[in-house]
Amino acid sequence: MAKHNDKTNVMRILEQKKAIYTSHCYADTDAISGVEVAEVLGEDPNQVFKTLVTQGASKNYFVFLVPVHRELDLKKAAKAVGEKSIAMIKAKELLPLTGYIHGGCSPVGMKKQFRTTIDISAENFDTILFSAGKIGYQVETTLTELKKVIPFDLADIVC
Repeated sequence: MAKHNDKTNVMRILEQKKAIYTSHCYADTDAISGVEVAEVLGEDPNQVFKTLVTQGASKNYFVFLVPVHRELDLKKAAKAVGEKSIAMIKAKELLPLTGYIHGGCSPVGMKKQFRTTIDISAENFDTILFSAGKIGYQVETTLTELKKVIPFDLADIVC
């Protein structure tokens, strides 16, 4: 467990909802990309997920979690949420929309809860890792525990 002063909002929310998780810190490393983060944590990049925020043709926002070494397939993602098309939001829109900066975006604790879809490959693992809402920190939990905190769907959304 992280030291008290290292606790992020995401960790506080998980605890509030009594969701079991493990925190991981890589703040003292040079890891920047998700693949580098998986490497320094000694984790399978298939099990470490990045959080992507998009906007549909309807102007609604959607959150997608995909393995760090994979890319979001925009056509599959649009189909998964019933949109004609979706596009990634611009990096400068991320903070005002979600409360998170690029590289520290988590599906937990956004300013507003957006419809969230996690790549179906997450089912292949007992736990998945994703950003704890701050660069340098990740949380690891099961999909069952994550359901206590946010609603989400599973779909095939990667290229």
